[in-house]
Amino acid sequence: MQILFILEIIGTIAFAISGAIVGIQKKMDIFGVSILGLTTAVGGGILRDLILNVTPPAAFQNPAFAATAIVVSILVFIPAVRNVFEHGKKFYEAAILLMDSIGLGLFTVVGVQVATAAMPEMNLFLITFVGVLTGVGGGILRDIFAGNTPYIFIKHFYACASIIGAWTCALLWPHTGSVPAMIAGAALTVVLRLLAAHFRWSLPKAK
Repeated sequence: MQILFILEIIGTIAFAISGAIVGIQKKMDIFGVSILGLTTAVGGGILRDLILNVTPPAAFQNPAFAATAIVVSILVFIPAVRNVFEHGKKFYEAAILLMDSIGLGLFTVVGVQVATAAMPEMNLFLITFVGVLTGVGGGILRDIFAGNTPYIFIKHFYACASIIGAWTCALLWPHTGSVPAMIAGAALTVVLRLLAAHFRWSLPKAK
């Protein structure tokens, strides 16, 4: 489906940028930055496909996603671009928030689409789980590789936005069709993430 490919490419670019930015913050070399961008971009999709028994995972069947992630990561590593992220803390935080939010929203609904296509009957739990895993999986791997506490556990109900977006997409799907449902689910996820960051919405934390 053309719309699915377009959404995945946009999500790949967004997540590759967020992964590369983290690599730059950690003072990694160009190889490390590229691997972190690649992992963030395709990691969630690989985990999704393994759960759904799609082998080999789509990231290995179509090199366009991996190639896009690596090229984008290298572009972010270019000194003129890199210096902006290294010396502008506010710009760094805004960029990673926006890119991470866009990637989360798009990959959540892509996961819903893949799970829906793989299931003969609707299973809301599985569809939601796969959608959320697709959205957050790459970010979890990125943070583990970078030596950080995964973003999903500490930042502004990150996973909750993905869950709500996945539910919205899955529940609208039978009534509106795939494209409106995916746009609504992705948009809601992104908006909730940005609102949560702006208003400092958080779940209760252990003291």
